Amino acid sequence: MVKSILQEIELQQHYLGNDTIHTVYFGGGTPSLLSREELQSILDKLRQYFSIAPDAEITLEANPDDLDAAKLQELKSLGINRLSIGVQSFHEADLQWMNRAHNSTQAKECIIQAKAAGFNNITIDLIYGGPGLSDEGWKQNVQEAISLGIPHLSCYALTVEPGTALDSFIRKKKMEAVDPERAARHFEMLMTWMEEAGYEHYEISNFALPGWHSQHNSSYWKGLSYLGLGPSAHSFNGHSRQWNVANNALYIKSIGAGKIPFELETLSVEMQFNEYIMTSLRTKAGCDLGWVEERFGVDLAKQLTMQSQRYLAKGWMVQQGTHIRLTQAGRLFADGIAADLFL
Repeated sequence: MVKSILQEIELQQHYLGNDTIHTVYFGGGTPSLLSREELQSILDKLRQYFSIAPDAEITLEANPDDLDAAKLQELKSLGINRLSIGVQSFHEADLQWMNRAHNSTQAKECIIQAKAAGFNNITIDLIYGGPGLSDEGWKQNVQEAISLGIPHLSCYALTVEPGTALDSFIRKKKMEAVDPERAARHFEMLMTWMEEAGYEHYEISNFALPGWHSQHNSSYWKGLSYLGLGPSAHSFNGHSRQWNVANNALYIKSIGAGKIPFELETLSVEMQFNEYIMTSLRTKAGCDLGWVEERFGVDLAKQLTMQSQRYLAKGWMVQQGTHIRLTQAGRLFADGIAADLFL
């Protein structure tokens, strides 16, 4: 797999033109299982074929049970300067039904060890709205993250995917169903607690202390170009989107033959407009009507202005200058509002 990714870097070397790369993100799976030599080979190959900024944000996703003092020093020596740790919860019961490999002690210890190893830029994932997670239990999770001095949190409502073990447990009445009202309540509580603790709610699911926003994820929300490498990886150049085949064996075979196994979708003006609405409304900055007029024309800007009036009247959106953005109440309905504003 690593050999194939190295080959794909060569095959994709012109995708981003001569743009300087400001973020590198090892994710989509468990990259913390890679050895120091494997990670080094990927970084070396990237630097060989792309111009990577000296101060680039280089993130690695990791599970708590993969991180010990030796591994952390290894990652630090490679130039990785940001960790995204899949904690999910600090409660033992939650981790057990999620079938996570780590326990609550490891969840806390790996963060303490990461900070001791010199990693200041750390983000963790937390899940809310899950069966059995009380309001008090959720509060304890969030307070634990704050007390550990983590500068960035990504928090997601639990979703039940068809065919998963959780879906089966719920259908067989072995576990209570996900309560959307509880999830909404947890989200409202989260927004209040994070604001009180000095965190900026800069994107629907993301909270950061000032100066600690995710540069990598922010590039998605700003509609910037990016290149994805490996099975299932997505790439975007502003006009088209492409994604690699998900099957590992097919990916490796195709790359070995010198071909990138991807599907391509050219984005129409309508798709580009809708995508901008969806991503911009998720952010603290919101949607810039001036930019919509410049990019898509006066008529679409007027249409968007008119359609947003009902949400401004409800108090779900506010307008500041040329920007319209969701209020705290509106963030509960973000997806529905965005869909209603689509062409």
